[in-house]
Amino acid sequence: MTTVESSFLHPDAIADLRQSVAGAVVLPSDPEYEAVSAIYGSVYGVVSAPALVLRPADGDDVGVAVAFARSHGLELSVRSGGHSGSGFSTNIGGLVIDLRALNDVSVIDPVEGIVRIGAGATWGQVAATLGGEQLALSSGDTVSVGVGGLTLGGGIGWMVRKYGLALDSLVGATVVTAGSEQLRVSATEHADLFWAIRGGGGNFGVITDFTFQAHHLTRVFAGSLLYGKADLAELLAGWRDVMRDAPEELNTTFLAMPEFPGMPGGVQILVCYAGDDSEAADAAFAPLRALPGLTGDAITAQPYADVLEEAHPPEGMTFVGHNAFAREMSDEMIGALSGMYGELGGSVLMIRSLVGAFNRVPNDATAFGFRDSEALVISVAFLPPDAPAEASDRVHALWGNLAPYLQGIYAGFSNAPAGEDPALLYSPTTLARLAEIKRTYDPENLFRRNHNISPALAT
Repeated sequence: MTTVESSFLHPDAIADLRQSVAGAVVLPSDPEYEAVSAIYGSVYGVVSAPALVLRPADGDDVGVAVAFARSHGLELSVRSGGHSGSGFSTNIGGLVIDLRALNDVSVIDPVEGIVRIGAGATWGQVAATLGGEQLALSSGDTVSVGVGGLTLGGGIGWMVRKYGLALDSLVGATVVTAGSEQLRVSATEHADLFWAIRGGGGNFGVITDFTFQAHHLTRVFAGSLLYGKADLAELLAGWRDVMRDAPEELNTTFLAMPEFPGMPGGVQILVCYAGDDSEAADAAFAPLRALPGLTGDAITAQPYADVLEEAHPPEGMTFVGHNAFAREMSDEMIGALSGMYGELGGSVLMIRSLVGAFNRVPNDATAFGFRDSEALVISVAFLPPDAPAEASDRVHALWGNLAPYLQGIYAGFSNAPAGEDPALLYSPTTLARLAEIKRTYDPENLFRRNHNISPALAT
């Protein structure tokens, strides 16, 4: 791992910082540096070499860290789970605020489902803890993804059709601003900032905790239906038709993939029925089981926490990923998707149905857009490490052929090295409003290690 010495910071400044916080300040010379600076993003070729990592014990520590970065002109990154594909969870030569010690999960009101969750908690931890109270939140799909980053960017999870995005269940949060103020935000407190953090990412401050309204859930019926080498276009059209009429408790992902070591190739539909009624679940699954080519059925009753998995990308490969929203899964689009998948070879095609609660949230209710979408489409092409640039160019060109059918980008699955163009993430009206709020709370753009919304856009 590349490291950067913090010699440009005066030792007295470091000593003062350590005395000012209850948490830990870790430098490249400290034995724990490699462990605390390591991120999941190394899969994407991201270099993590901050000059120092501050692991706050509370919100006051976060305020001190923000002030330190501001006064010393340091690049500032904020990490909860460290899964940013663009490497925003770290930097080279700057300061990383590592929130992983702020990971408390507390049930405030079990009847109403009000829960408070530290931004450094992981969704696997949250699911396990809430499951003990027969509660759940629709989150991401991965155990080790952090609550902070995923919530601020959206959160398209296994109950998105029933309850919407993770951020749609958010009722409040604590934000440390660029001026080191700790603000409690909600629909009635700093409502502009509360609106902005629901989809605007980490542009507006460091969120230390979230308050959600969780949902009562005892168990789910989840697993996969396998279709082997079934005709992709025919099966995709059948899946689309089923999901348009399916009960919102049924959430599915259509997955086509090549063979990897220990992983069979072909088509499968991953399912999660968010409800306790086995007869209702079977009735919901029946149309999927009736689709042509079914070769395997691995659906079981299980705790919701068991549905979340850990990502294990194939080793020794590089990948070129794309994602976008499909307003409508038309027959023409399905034909184009199937053609792209056939031409790519060695790629993964993943499509998440969104029809339901996701669509019922007005576009201007939060900063998250594209609520009129039927599905989220993700394509990942795996290439050898020594593949020429032309191979990546070909992947981009094939994806580009889908442009007439797609809109926007889901930031949570982006690995653009410099971040996405905000114009791809937000409508012009939403972007203008976000820029004004950015100008109010972070006029110097201290929080820029993200899909950045420049305060200059407001001028």
